Amino acid sequence: MDSNSASAFYIQGNTPLHGSVRAGGAKNASYKLMIASLLASSESRLLNLPNIADVEMVKKIINELGARAYSAGEHTLLIDPQNFRFSHVDNQYGERSRASSLFLPVFLAKFGEAAIPLPGGDQIGKRPLDRHMQGLEKMGVVFSQNDGILEAKIKSNSLHKRLKACNYKFEKNTHTGTETLIMAATLADGKTVLENAALEPEIDDLIAFLNAMGAKIRRRSFRKIEIEGVERLHGAIHRVMPDRNEAVSYACAAIITRGDIVVENALHQDLTAFLEKLDEVGAGYEIGSYGIRFFYKGALQATDIETDIHPGFMTDWQPLFATLLCRCHGESIVHETV
Repeated sequence: MDSNSASAFYIQGNTPLHGSVRAGGAKNASYKLMIASLLASSESRLLNLPNIADVEMVKKIINELGARAYSAGEHTLLIDPQNFRFSHVDNQYGERSRASSLFLPVFLAKFGEAAIPLPGGDQIGKRPLDRHMQGLEKMGVVFSQNDGILEAKIKSNSLHKRLKACNYKFEKNTHTGTETLIMAATLADGKTVLENAALEPEIDDLIAFLNAMGAKIRRRSFRKIEIEGVERLHGAIHRVMPDRNEAVSYACAAIITRGDIVVENALHQDLTAFLEKLDEVGAGYEIGSYGIRFFYKGALQATDIETDIHPGFMTDWQPLFATLLCRCHGESIVHETV
């Protein structure tokens, strides 16, 4: 293997995958939970965090804000917000990740003001902040933009610089927008009602963490969330949910190679749309207390997929399943709608 081997993958094909693998913590929940921990007045412990760039970047930002984030065991992070004292994210992080926007509700709840670089991250489509900002405006926030920096503050006539509760209906479903307004509402004055809110399980993971911290959040009906604001949150211990995309990646790899694997910790209730498509193509799976076993059980048949917001078939699963469809007999149609 040459000197460039560290930056390359060497793959020997034609080998069915067998064995077991444990699904890591969800990327789309992990760093958001880290940011939410800053709403507390005491230390939180987050377990099952994945080793990904967003986690390391948010860890660095938290430390730069005066709080303390440090590792304490494998995939475990302790976050102490007691010296959290700054309300701005450095410009360098805007292009590197879209995580910066999620500091908005935390800064506003803690300090009554915020300054963040406009977020970057992946380039798949546009990720506007309009729906985040419209909801925060109803909570008493005014915005201005200056040289790529989004500045926000609670109106001067707002009582004690505290966010005020509101009723807000999202014009269009938004995962991050729902999380932003949930975090903002936890320490707001009064009861906030969010309608047409997103349904992703990562949002429910955030809700579970915030409720363990002393928040009062509950889903009332389809896409409706109620948040009763509280005066103070405390730290909590929380295990990050397993990554749905990771589980689907392993499952597709096993079936494509005609293998047989167990994905430990995989949660079938978060993979319903994917499992339904496995039934349609004739792939095998078994659900158990251990997670889910995925296996090849015979010739695969073509089917069509159409992506949708949760609980539909995720856009993130589409390229993985499209590869699997190449092994199926017949013609399949993939319709990307998100």
